Formats: sequence, C-alpha cells, structure tokens
Amino acid sequence: TVLLRGESGTGKELFANAIHNSSKRKNGPFLAVNFSALPDKLIESELFGYEAGAFTGAKKEGKKGLFEQADGGTIFLDEIGDISIEVQARLLRVLQEKELMRIGGNKINKVDVRVIAATNKNLWNLIEEGKFRKDLYYRLKIGYLKLPPLRERKEDLRELMDYFIEVESTKPIEIKEEVFNELLKYDWYGNIRELKNTLNYM
Repeated sequence: TVLLRGESGTGKELFANAIHNSSKRKNGPFLAVNFSALPDKLIESELFGYEAGAFTGAKKEGKKGLFEQADGGTIFLDEIGDISIEVQARLLRVLQEKELMRIGGNKINKVDVRVIAATNKNLWNLIEEGKFRKDLYYRLKIGYLKLPPLRERKEDLRELMDYFIEVESTKPIEIKEEVFNELLKYDWYGNIRELKNTLNYM
C-alpha cells in the first residue's frame, strides 16, 4: 500500500495512476473512489458490494464492490481522512486478510488488490483526536509520498505552463516575460489545478 499526502490540486490521482502504470499490475484495472463525494451509507456498499436484498433499494442480483472489481489491479482511495471509524475497521480487515464479505452476505471473497490512499489532511492529528485508527494508518503508510504544493516548487512553473499550452491549445501561444513574472509572484493555493484553469481562462 502507498499513502499520498498533498494539498488539493497537487496531482495525487495522477501519481496514483503513475504508480499503477509502472507496476506489474498495469494490465489490471485502476479504480478510484473519492470519499468526500460519497455519503457514509453509500461508501460501504460501493467498496465492499452487497448481496441481493441486503437493504431497501438494493439491486435484486446484488452488486460487486470496487474491491472485487479491482481484483488484480489497483484501487485508489482519495480523501481517506474523511471515512468513518466503522468503515476504517472494515477497510483494515481487507488490507490485513486480503478478503471481504459483501453487505448482507455470508461468504468470504478473496481479493488481490493494491491500495493507494490519498489525503490532504494530517492523519496523525486525526489519530490524536480519535477520528482515525492508528493501526490503519500504519497499514496504509508502507509506502509514503508527500507531494509539495506548487508555491514550494515555482521553478516548475515554466515547464508546467509550456506543457498545458501544448496540450490544451491548437495554436502556438507565447506568454510574455512580464506576464510570467506576475504569475511567478502568485502563491497558487489551488496548486496545479488552479494553474491549468488559469491558463485555460487566459
């Protein structure tokens, strides 16, 4: 497992994709889930799946969860700091035992999945507040990458801008030195995502 930490817009999913594509699992699936975008009740059924009739509104044939769908590949868990203690306990079991049980099920399914988790929060602070399990933290942090914000690596600004102009534009565009110098002064709190959107606007 790998834990990526960085502010919003630093490219955590891009790094997760790169890790997957450079690994022996590159021919397997790469699935991503953003915990901040899902209500707690949905997270468990999305991750672990459910059997037929497990709850009101469940599909009559049941549903494979993302862990089963990602078997042989990688699952990217974005905003891992936003999940409840209950979901953390189930996630820990999957990481430790490489097996899961669907909601409403009684059969244990084996899964072979690499987990890459990401957060923009300080998980250690959450541990001290009783909001994140210490055992899960250590299980996730086997590999660790801290992605620096753009304001701490402004020497990359020119190269990033050249890349985005090449990818996003059909015509050659030149950015004057005085414009570049103004952009260099700015601290880019939205990071690379903000830089890309600003160039698109320009």
